[in-house]
Amino acid sequence: MSKNVKTIKELADELGTNKTRISRIINKNSISTQKIKNKIVLEDNSVSLIRQYFRNEMQQRLALQDKKLLEEYKSEINDLKALKMPSQDTKEEQANSQPQEELETLKEQIRALNDKIKGQEELNNQSSKKWYQFWK
Repeated sequence: MSKNVKTIKELADELGTNKTRISRIINKNSISTQKIKNKIVLEDNSVSLIRQYFRNEMQQRLALQDKKLLEEYKSEINDLKALKMPSQDTKEEQANSQPQEELETLKEQIRALNDKIKGQEELNNQSSKKWYQFWK
């Protein structure tokens, strides 16, 4: 074979793909081929057309992958923005409000205990009467 022709297999190996894919590109784009010794061969201009088509196809694929990744990153950023970390002021308010709530709860418990103590003292005062005071 002369230097200005390549077989489909040689071109597929050069481009890192398989013969079937090269054949599809040839059929899809109506690229001219020749048959020499039961092998389909491509002339230089046909080889350069297939290389160009292959490069364009790869660029389109890469562009689609980039677009898809960009959309994924955008949605991830939006999800993170939705979480929204509390600001420093909010943290201080939370820190201040928590002890206030605990303080109010403790005050209520103290009031309840004081009421119980008063009730017990009143009961003790009533029962502390001597037996002879009941006759009065």
